Amino acid sequence: MRVLLVNMPWSPIDLPSLALGILKSSVDERVPGATCEVLHANLEFTDWITSRTEFSAEDYEYYALSSYFLGCGDWVFSSALYDDPGWKDAEFTRVMTGKLRKSRMRMTRHLHERVPEFVADIARRIVEAEPDVVGFTSTFQQNTAALAAARQVKKLAPHIRTVMGGANCDAEQGAAVHRNFPFVDYVVRGEGEQAFPQLLATLQRDDPDLTTVAGLCHRGADGTHLANPMPTGPLPPAAILPPDYTGYFERLATSVARHWVEPKLVVEGARGCWWGEKHHCTFCGLNGSFMEFRSKSPDVFYEEIMDLARRHRVLDMYVVDNILDMGYLKTVLPRIIDSGHDLRMHIEIKANMRRPQLQVLADAGLIYVQPGIESLNSRVLDLMDKGVSGCQNVRMLRDAAETGLSVSWNYLHGFPGETAEDYEPVIHQLPALEHLNPPVDLSARIAIERFSPYFKRPELGFTGLRPEEHYRFTYDLPENELYDLAYVFEAPERGIEEDTVNKLNDAIAAWKKRHVDARLTHTDLGDQIVLVSRRHAFSWRTMRLTDPFELAAFRFLDQPHTPAALLRKLHGGSVPLTDRTPADVQRLLDSWVGHGLVFTDAGQYVHIAPAAVNQDLLRLDYMRHTHGRPRSEPALVDLVPQSGPALSAPSPALS
Repeated sequence: MRVLLVNMPWSPIDLPSLALGILKSSVDERVPGATCEVLHANLEFTDWITSRTEFSAEDYEYYALSSYFLGCGDWVFSSALYDDPGWKDAEFTRVMTGKLRKSRMRMTRHLHERVPEFVADIARRIVEAEPDVVGFTSTFQQNTAALAAARQVKKLAPHIRTVMGGANCDAEQGAAVHRNFPFVDYVVRGEGEQAFPQLLATLQRDDPDLTTVAGLCHRGADGTHLANPMPTGPLPPAAILPPDYTGYFERLATSVARHWVEPKLVVEGARGCWWGEKHHCTFCGLNGSFMEFRSKSPDVFYEEIMDLARRHRVLDMYVVDNILDMGYLKTVLPRIIDSGHDLRMHIEIKANMRRPQLQVLADAGLIYVQPGIESLNSRVLDLMDKGVSGCQNVRMLRDAAETGLSVSWNYLHGFPGETAEDYEPVIHQLPALEHLNPPVDLSARIAIERFSPYFKRPELGFTGLRPEEHYRFTYDLPENELYDLAYVFEAPERGIEEDTVNKLNDAIAAWKKRHVDARLTHTDLGDQIVLVSRRHAFSWRTMRLTDPFELAAFRFLDQPHTPAALLRKLHGGSVPLTDRTPADVQRLLDSWVGHGLVFTDAGQYVHIAPAAVNQDLLRLDYMRHTHGRPRSEPALVDLVPQSGPALSAPSPALS
């Protein structure tokens, strides 16, 4: 049996497909007599379109990721799906006018007109490879491209069995794909590394019984749609095979895309979300049918990372885990540090991690982290069921800057029950945070995602959900079928109104603009703390804390404290300050808020100045303690975080 797996646009071009890499390993290891290859049709498309029109890396990234909630990437290939270069062009233009700039509108409509030719070409290549089975993965904006190619393959070679799977084919979405597109013979729902090899092995039998493949959508003898029950539980971690990326790096080396991107390896240590098992964030639709957290053994995961790095001679890695297995901090990551490999990785983490834990991440080469911050207000975070406070999120930004980690995060709004009063204190304090990583974009109103609590539980505030409008100008389906096919839904707006949104976004825009030149750092010299500031809203440049009360308070505010808790710490410290009163503490905190030294939310306070090292100051401190105070002191304006300035944040991952 010959199996061909196809990765259609708009899969990212700087990453091999993890899904197809795992499926290739699964077929090679678990289906006797089968051979499996991967066709990187996303790279084929890059070469095809750049030879015919002006098209850039920025354009590809837009359709692959940035336009996801507008559906532009899927609409582009709807013309090939329905064999009509003008498919719903008028509807698209009407809806998107005002949402897309004119140049993007022209490019999108031009691609829409041209891509049927590409799909016809790629389908001919698939058929010429003479596979028995061709499998298409579908995630994010791959759905119409994958469907269009499957349709054309079936038209050219009806005997070739077509299969679809991936995140767009989970649960009822996969059933809708199978019901409405008869040229797709099978849809694998859920985790494919078990079901897909089982399907292939079953198809090799003289009398295949397809009802034994959990989650599979197939057709009866009369052509009717049949859907097997979904698996009763997720795969154990031992069943998750390492990916085989054979061919991707070789194909990239011959593609125009090699000039656009630095390729990265995709690695996977865990599936599910250990936080979501206990408290599913209300807006999050990740993990689909299986939230249960499970992770590979530390030895297995470490060896996979090292083997992929050695085999492909690539050190940049994207860890796709929805959340870091905290046990890896003491198992996998120390081994990576000791390995001597200069790995550079990106991973998602919980926002309440402490500085020593972040330092382990930085030492192991995790340059980019995505901690799922989403807001800096505790009440809004409670509405999300985030399990973290606004001050903890700010502490994360501060400690990440100190340890050299670049934080990728989004600011979200639109939660039922939020008010302008939740946002105004945060907006007022954002100028103090300009030295820390800003959100990757302006604040966005939440989208209602399938599998999220907001989707499944209307009592949380969202009723009357409809598929987002872009599904209606992409597919030729009735709304009840679109409801099962869609992942993103439109609903009445909740939460803050546009005047508050505009204030928030104006403040975020200013933050993003001024971040590059902004600075706030502190250096603790024992008998004093020296702070240096360069921020637009604050005129002071250096500040010394020398009073024992101020020194102790600042050090305690390394972690969030209420005024009462801070006073208790001051009274019980190594040098008790029992003469200080609640009024003293509050006056100091109010002063520091005014000077942009601390952030406050929900009655808590935390200082926002990353630690810094300045060699002149260290020498000065040494001279003080050995020779007395020198006649003059250097200007205290060159303090920098120990690990240097944080790198620019990567493109946002969809939350």
